[in-house]
Amino acid sequence: MPEATASIGLGTVWLLGASMGLTACAASCLPFIGTWALGRASGDSEAFRHTLSFLTGRVLAYTLLALVAGMAGLSLAHALGGIWGSLAIGGTSILAGLWLLVGKRSSGCSKPSTSTQTIRWGRPRDATPPFLMGAALALTPCTPLTSLLALAAQAEDPLRGASFGLVFGIGATVTPILLLVPLAGRLGMALREERDWLTPWLMRAAGVVLILLGLRRIIPLI
Repeated sequence: MPEATASIGLGTVWLLGASMGLTACAASCLPFIGTWALGRASGDSEAFRHTLSFLTGRVLAYTLLALVAGMAGLSLAHALGGIWGSLAIGGTSILAGLWLLVGKRSSGCSKPSTSTQTIRWGRPRDATPPFLMGAALALTPCTPLTSLLALAAQAEDPLRGASFGLVFGIGATVTPILLLVPLAGRLGMALREERDWLTPWLMRAAGVVLILLGLRRIIPLI
């Protein structure tokens, strides 16, 4: 009932999102975005930017999910948490893996002459796979997400549902991956220093891992 959700403050919804960001989010997201950052091996700066792109995708997805739940009801949670959610997660992971396998460095890049020089990838569109993975992984079924969609459905108001989703998503950005993903990028850069020949192999290995993670989501559905 709308009266029941009227007494629920946005602070409570934020805490619900933060509880997921500090627990389930790190466990389910790190294998995907962490592998991406390690394969890119571009250090803290790009890894942090791509992490923000990843989290932006999650916030947007939670907002849209709660908006639709406010219109369509709780049945949306069960639909997206099943085959469609797994297909979205698997598909975006495979896309990210292929992006690493076929991607090229910026044409303006040159081989480093010293161990401290960093290869600059510098293509804004390279943040697209992290964004899509973040949005898809928002479909991972869990108790906090089910609670969010239940609140949005009970509100019977799409705009109020969207506000729940937005605040929940912002809470979910309080997550250890903000620290762990840049560390993965730094590790990749450290592995590459003085070993420029390792760069394409690191990218390929990360790409294969992401593709396997995606197939692991999709194959059981076939």
